[in-house]
Amino acid sequence: LVVSEIPYQVQKGKLIEQIAQLIADKKLPILDDIRDESDERVRIVLVPKSRNVDPEDLKNALFRLTDLETRFSLNMNVLDADRTPKVMGLGEVLLRWLTHQIEVLVRKSQHRLEKIDSRLELLQGYIIAFLNLDRIIEIIRNEDEPKPVMMAEFQLNDRQAEAILNMRLRSLRRLEEMELRRELEGLEAEREELVKLIESPARQKTRLKKDLTALRKNYGEDTELGRRRTSLEEAGQAREISLEAFVEREPVTVIMSKRGWIKAMKGHADLSARADFKFKEGDGPAFAFHTQTTDKILIATANGRFYTLGADKLPGARGFGEPVGTMIDIEAGNDIVAAFPAVADGRMLLAASTGKGFIARMSDIIAETRKGRGVVTMKPGTKLSVVRLAPTEATDEARLKDQYVAVVGDNRKLVVFPLSEIPEMAKGQGVTLQRYKDGGLADAVCFKMSEGLSWAMGGDSGRMRTENDMSLWRVARGAAGRLPPQGFPRNNRFD
Repeated sequence: LVVSEIPYQVQKGKLIEQIAQLIADKKLPILDDIRDESDERVRIVLVPKSRNVDPEDLKNALFRLTDLETRFSLNMNVLDADRTPKVMGLGEVLLRWLTHQIEVLVRKSQHRLEKIDSRLELLQGYIIAFLNLDRIIEIIRNEDEPKPVMMAEFQLNDRQAEAILNMRLRSLRRLEEMELRRELEGLEAEREELVKLIESPARQKTRLKKDLTALRKNYGEDTELGRRRTSLEEAGQAREISLEAFVEREPVTVIMSKRGWIKAMKGHADLSARADFKFKEGDGPAFAFHTQTTDKILIATANGRFYTLGADKLPGARGFGEPVGTMIDIEAGNDIVAAFPAVADGRMLLAASTGKGFIARMSDIIAETRKGRGVVTMKPGTKLSVVRLAPTEATDEARLKDQYVAVVGDNRKLVVFPLSEIPEMAKGQGVTLQRYKDGGLADAVCFKMSEGLSWAMGGDSGRMRTENDMSLWRVARGAAGRLPPQGFPRNNRFD
């Protein structure tokens, strides 16, 4: 990624130090290096760990953790028209500003009106002087105090008389009188408009619109003075950055032993060669599967609780791994019955030894704490017997009709019924899958009726046997069932 612009008031050197520190502290593990290739222009080069890193995730992480994105706070705690402190929203601020602009316009108009009235008063005195110029000159030449005489004879006020006495001789030309009359007419017309403006709120709003239009013409975005130096756009929708975004996606093989030691081997190893995996003396493989470092690992225990581990947090495969109990708080005496990678839209068939079960979504049982999450409610003396993958929710009727569940009990009785008869739940006991007089549920599996029911044949041959016609065992959910087909495993397990 190349950064060619940085936010206003952000120092480039400090920004680079900030990002470099995040790399050193491993708070941004998907970023490998940062280089400053700037000259007269800004050019900061960000090197990700690999080409598999999502650019959008990297950018959003940088925006959230560094000053590549900054915000300017706006605290509109202002004084209103009554000088009372108040917090206003942007809309209210703009309305108050418009009201203030109207007040300013009225005050300006009143001030101008006062200036016009003052000037008109003088102009009227000057015109009287011009009309009686010979008598004015005679009074000035003959009277010791000409001012009172002029005021009495021509009904002038003190200010008009003083202005006439201060006139220069060259101002007594005929042309000056004409200019004064022209100025008088212009000021009277302007005064009339100002009076109308002050008395009419509608005229005030119209005048303000004209003034703002002229302002926009001079300082709009399409002018050199008014063009924006930064873009102004609607804020994008906030995007949550998952922890997986900070993890480089790599294939791994997760291996868990019978004693609960777990490790992750780089790459997807051959799962058929479990005997070659390294374990402590007296220990052996229990679960092994392929996944990615960005995936979550779900671990189910016999008491119906589910725990979650990040595949990237698992120890390497050089040694024996680490006890899973150091990573999650598994209650004493509870065996691990299943371990598998979580799938975003995945579903599971969960069933207890009592013969009750339900369908659960993987997204609903992911736990955020070490204590895990209770999913299957267990009665005393019972345990979680079945944790199987279930097909995703069917969207068409044909596919829905083809999905079935096979349940076998310790009494070696088998029942088959539609998957749609099992409810989807986030927690609880579920519904009765099979009824027993003695023993309990041994195993259950989801399958497609059109493909038949398959089970593993004895020994380590890895061969599977399939019974295509399951109509003899097709019953309603909760039935007792009948003996399975010939050749079904003696351990009453499908695998």
